[in-house]
Amino acid sequence: MKYQMLVNILDKIRMGAPANQEKTYKPDPNDIDKINASRARAFIHLFIKVKFGLMEFKERERNITDSSYDGGIDGYYIDKEDRLIYLIQSKFRTTKTNFESKDISYDEILCMDVERILKGESHDEAGNEYNGKIKQLQRELSETDNITKFNYKIIILANLKDIQPARLRKLTDGYNADVFDYTRTYNELVFPVISGTLFTAHDICIPIDLSAKNAGSKISYTVKTKASTCEITVLFVPVLEIAKIMSKYKNSILKYNPRSYLEFQGQAVNASIRKTVIDNNTNEFALYNNGITMISDDTSINERIGQKNKAQLSIKNPQIINGGQTSYILSRIYEETQLDKLEETFNEKEVLLKIITLIDNDNDENKLKLIEAVSEATNKQTPVINADKFANEPIHQKIQRTLFDNFGLLYERKRGEFADGLNFGYINSDQVIERNFFLRIYFAANGEINLGSQKKLFQKNPESKLKIDDEKINNFYIGHHLFDELTKKLRNRRQHLNIKKIDKSYSGKIYLYNILFPNSKIHDIKNNINTLEDKWVEFMKFALKENENIKRLWIGGTNFNEDKYYNSEHLEKDLHLYIKNNF
Repeated sequence: MKYQMLVNILDKIRMGAPANQEKTYKPDPNDIDKINASRARAFIHLFIKVKFGLMEFKERERNITDSSYDGGIDGYYIDKEDRLIYLIQSKFRTTKTNFESKDISYDEILCMDVERILKGESHDEAGNEYNGKIKQLQRELSETDNITKFNYKIIILANLKDIQPARLRKLTDGYNADVFDYTRTYNELVFPVISGTLFTAHDICIPIDLSAKNAGSKISYTVKTKASTCEITVLFVPVLEIAKIMSKYKNSILKYNPRSYLEFQGQAVNASIRKTVIDNNTNEFALYNNGITMISDDTSINERIGQKNKAQLSIKNPQIINGGQTSYILSRIYEETQLDKLEETFNEKEVLLKIITLIDNDNDENKLKLIEAVSEATNKQTPVINADKFANEPIHQKIQRTLFDNFGLLYERKRGEFADGLNFGYINSDQVIERNFFLRIYFAANGEINLGSQKKLFQKNPESKLKIDDEKINNFYIGHHLFDELTKKLRNRRQHLNIKKIDKSYSGKIYLYNILFPNSKIHDIKNNINTLEDKWVEFMKFALKENENIKRLWIGGTNFNEDKYYNSEHLEKDLHLYIKNNF
């Protein structure tokens, strides 16, 4: 499942190649060898995109050296800010089994001519001249200021097990190496793309047009709160710049926002935003939209940039806490618009931006409390439900990591966080586990049937009942697939199945199944269904006998009423007693 996500992402990268690269990245679909070669090259693209924030295909391709006579170096990146030079060696495996189990050989690492290339040699030891991209790397290194202060790091995109760091340095001419095996690839390259958190914003700059701002470029106001002294800066900024920022940083700039992008909620608002931007050549957007609120660690505006009526806004560690929905819609418009049409679409349109700069923010706990309070107070356009407030709690982050690591499932702790993955076709909706669904199946699978069936579950503080371990998570995984099998006929009749409206017999069967078949695999479920149903009939006879003296509470007339029984508190108690007596 995770490997297929990776392949989907690589194919999307390939399809982004410009016309002059189509032969390399878009070969005949029937030529599997060439398809695999193009995916291998796209794998290097993925690393550079996620780790260094190079979003454009052309700028990444420039740093890919993989070809004949490349000295064993497949790509590079010169990080001038951190003074690090990255040299990349990649081995993409074309099947899930090989990708997750096959190691790169020591000989392949030894084939990297790191020392020769960095010393400016033009030929390898066999006398072959290095290719043009390697010479480009050498030229860029020679033109880099203060190159003596830079460090080097070898990146190995492949599995390399059971090797000590000292041994690895010997293989890489003494340079430090960082290995991205299949686990790191899934966690640090694939998951960030799917969840829209691939690149964190540290400092952003927004150009400002001063020509229409008669009263100055901004309004500033200092506010003292219990948590921090804040400076509030309010100004209008170009809609296009917000769209670019959101397109690049996605959910990583919505860390403190209680929601991610809500694709299918607030559709009237989304449509209105689109219409105001696309259908108008004038700046109605500045009037109609409530604006965007950002948190910042440091904010400055420079009006002396050598351009008339222009200024530059600088924001350190920005986070959008209100207006995320607006920003995401703008980014979608930006991504869907042809390059030569951007100016026409976004021309002179601006949006109100409020920046809250936390001046004395040394106390992280107080800072977070203030951010959460402001976020809750300002997010009124699309209601913040109770579960949104707990989305960033460590327990939900742990659930997300565990489900992805163990099963390749995507726990949606924040509503809308996988919108990009769905929109671009990296994943399908069956791989996304809605948090309310998770809790109900999790509790049912582990015997807490009444708790999992409660209405408004997130208002009952269910986090306190969550004890995440491998056994309980595996029980959920089996329960999830069993629920799909048990409700198949219902789902065929209804497009959307609301688990809250399913009676507790399904929850009881999920728990009983895990007791009957503790080491079951998902492919065993169909074969075990009949045994489960037989045991359920046996249990119901036991329950009827056990509750003979109180059946007036839940029978209709003189006949046993199953629906009333399932909705009562008795089912969980009886099922635990039945299991205790029989297993």
